[in-house]
Amino acid sequence: MDRVFIEGLEVDTVIGAYDWERKIRQCLRLDLSFAWDNRPAAATDDLSKALDYAQVCARIQAFAADAEFILVETFAERLAELLMVEFQIPWLRLKLTKPGAVPAAIGVGVEIERGCL
Repeated sequence: MDRVFIEGLEVDTVIGAYDWERKIRQCLRLDLSFAWDNRPAAATDDLSKALDYAQVCARIQAFAADAEFILVETFAERLAELLMVEFQIPWLRLKLTKPGAVPAAIGVGVEIERGCL
C-alpha cells in the first residue's frame, strides 16, 4: 500500500486541562501518514483520484479551529475518526505534539494508528 504524508502541520486550538489553557489557543504540530492507493491517480494524472492533501490540511485546520478538548488523546482520536470517514482513508498514523507543554521537553504528545493496511 502506498502512503501519503503530511509533516509538521501546525494548527491552533483550545487544548489543555488547566483553567488558563481553556482561555487561550495553543499550537499543536501534526505529522500524519495515510494508506492510499496512488496508482489510479498516477495512471491518469487526475487529482480527483488522489488523496488531496490540501483538502485534508484544510479540514484539519477547520477541525482544530472549532475544537475545545482537555486531552491531546481526545483531539487525536476525534481527528483520526473524522479523516477516515470523510476521506475514506483505510489506515492512518497520527503523531500529535504539544510544544512547550513540559518546560524541559521540546514537546509532548501522542502517536496513534487506526484502521487496516
